Amino acid sequence: MMLSPPHTMQAIEITVPGGPDVLQPTEVTVPVPGHGQILIKVAYAGVNRPDALQRAGLYAPPPNASPLPGLEASGVVAALGPGVTRWKQGDRVTALLPGGGYAEYALTHEDHALPVPEGVSLREAACLPETCFTVWSNVMIRGGLQAGERFLVHGGSSGIGTTAIQMARALGARVFVTAGSAEICAACLKLGADRAINYHDEDFVQILKAEGGAHVILDMVGGDYLPRNVKALADDGRLVQIAFLKGSKVELNFAEVMMRRLTITGSTLRPQSDFSKARYARHLLKHVWPMVERGSLRPVIDSEYALADAAKAHWRIESSGHIGKIVLKVN
Repeated sequence: MMLSPPHTMQAIEITVPGGPDVLQPTEVTVPVPGHGQILIKVAYAGVNRPDALQRAGLYAPPPNASPLPGLEASGVVAALGPGVTRWKQGDRVTALLPGGGYAEYALTHEDHALPVPEGVSLREAACLPETCFTVWSNVMIRGGLQAGERFLVHGGSSGIGTTAIQMARALGARVFVTAGSAEICAACLKLGADRAINYHDEDFVQILKAEGGAHVILDMVGGDYLPRNVKALADDGRLVQIAFLKGSKVELNFAEVMMRRLTITGSTLRPQSDFSKARYARHLLKHVWPMVERGSLRPVIDSEYALADAAKAHWRIESSGHIGKIVLKVN
């Protein structure tokens, strides 16, 4: 029999905008699920770069979302809001969150939660939503990646990168990655990349052009990578932008985009509608969860920290030395 949630909970708050040390433990009221929402007793929470942006004051949560950081979590359903039909108390779920994952309890829309895949631990499950929603919606839907096409992902060792390698490989694409060391390149090859490019020693533009160009590029770097990405694309290629670690403003010759029929697109996940996120969740359940259950896609976990050590987790993600996901152990 499920016990009712307590009145208060432990959480991590952003005390002021700034570096990782502004993340501090606090005690707050447990949220109450509204219409169509579920309350999750969090087991593990994923740590993502958007969390670091929010901490720095550069990525505000959407209206009515928790001000606490944390965009994904796994656990069990603790309470149901009015109108919820998909879940019951005690169900094991992993979920995309509008915020609030760095806490003992978190709210989300019932349609943004997914069952924990067969054979997957709650620790692994917490690493799935943010990266799988992001990669599927950008690479497969916006980028239209097809079997046999050449796919380039920058930052192959990130949570996004390790997921994109495995997902694209499972769909039959040829996978190219960029990374910053021989060790990280080797890790990407082990995950299924066909070619890992050490950007300190090699030029990804020349390598992709020699192969005929990339049909789809997933980029989170931006800056001077933008015109180089355009040159690395095959005719009719698609560039999908999901972040700008090196800046979002650059000079670009759009004549090449027009003459070679290129597509430049991109998106951020958090501001999208509940309807869009629910549609992505249905896609994942149909197309991606079978990959996870048969072992062709599994989260790569770099490190684990206690909830109270969230600042250490943020120092780790900002070091850019991690390979895969960083998780917080909550309950």
